[in-house]
Amino acid sequence: MPQIQAKYKVKESPHLTIPTPLICWKCGDKLLDTHFPIRRNDACTACHAELHVCKMCEFYDPQVSDSCREPIADSINDKERANFCGYFKAKPFAYQPANIQAQATAQTQLNALFGEGDIADQKNTSSEESGISSNEKAKQELNDLFNLD
Repeated sequence: MPQIQAKYKVKESPHLTIPTPLICWKCGDKLLDTHFPIRRNDACTACHAELHVCKMCEFYDPQVSDSCREPIADSINDKERANFCGYFKAKPFAYQPANIQAQATAQTQLNALFGEGDIADQKNTSSEESGISSNEKAKQELNDLFNLD
């Protein structure tokens, strides 16, 4: 059987070649119904966030000047709003979940401040091991709080 040759060849373009499915920069949902290249008015079907934004771009880097590694791109003030940047290149893994470690640390510090959680449990365990009654423990905590020693 003879092979059929195509009449037209598609030009390779870095803007059209997406190796993995894109993920929304805001909610992390897969963007399966997105057409390429991403247009300025395209939005995520799950959270309706605009997609042609700096945070969805390969060149976005908050640690460099203007948060963009493309040296000749125009400065964009709002990195979460759609823009007309001609250097936009969709980033497959643009979604960055919130820093869970920082949240856990803050929660532990809050619990310690209000007498709940790990640090308070350690104090209770140490006082039970030393044989101090709850009244004596409360008096000791008040003395420690008001520096009455």
